[in-house]
Amino acid sequence: MELDHWTPAQLLDRAQHLKEIAAQGDGSASETLDKYPRHYTMLAFRSRSGGGELHQNYADLFYILDGHATIVTGGQVDNAKTTAPGEIRGTAISGGSRQDVSTGDVVHIPAGMPHQMFVPEGGTATYFVVKIQEKD
Repeated sequence: MELDHWTPAQLLDRAQHLKEIAAQGDGSASETLDKYPRHYTMLAFRSRSGGGELHQNYADLFYILDGHATIVTGGQVDNAKTTAPGEIRGTAISGGSRQDVSTGDVVHIPAGMPHQMFVPEGGTATYFVVKIQEKD
């Protein structure tokens, strides 16, 4: 067993290549940093809004490293499709409530809660993610 430690500066530096990947793709890129028995960590970058998501077994814990976005939670996933076991994606979220987030904010989204991240035009969001297994 080993200690993992990242400073915000180290994570932002590491995210530079995610910006390049996002620019060549759909405006979003992420990578898994490490895996543990009931959770794993990721680094994510967005320059565009995402679609609706629902993780049946995993909660999301976001720490916004840089930028700002609006997160919609609750409601339902529109045009929902199962993309992997326990993972549902769709075009958007209908209903739900909106919460603006920015650098330094922490957001916890429980397993089973629909959510979607909106990034304003010309804006970006870089965030550290802990995916926590809440259900088997």
